Amino acid sequence: MNRRTAILAGALALVVLACAGFLLWQRANAQAGVSVRIYQYGELVEEVRLDQVTEPYTIPLSGEDGAENLVEVAPGRVRMQSANCPDQVCVNQGWISDASVPVVCLPHQVVLEITGGESHADAAAG
Repeated sequence: MNRRTAILAGALALVVLACAGFLLWQRANAQAGVSVRIYQYGELVEEVRLDQVTEPYTIPLSGEDGAENLVEVAPGRVRMQSANCPDQVCVNQGWISDASVPVVCLPHQVVLEITGGESHADAAAG
């Protein structure tokens, strides 16, 4: 290996290490300030800081025409525990803990949206 190749390999190794360090730092700080916003009929019903939740608890939501949803909040995550909608898509989605995909109960117009923290969308997706 000549000197020029060694310098190029060393520079490449430094860039890779810098990128890895940045990604590890970003992941370590991702949970700070993570909140879930609970919307019903397009209006904000409640906002909860997930990094401050110490014990799981539920939030009951009642809506028009007998709509019933039960939101479960736990440390760092949230889910739709139950709903009396016909398709159960929101319940079957399970737990979410980042902003990549919200939980939506379309028949009852309930949305669980996480804000802050890290999204797993790539730079091209935004």
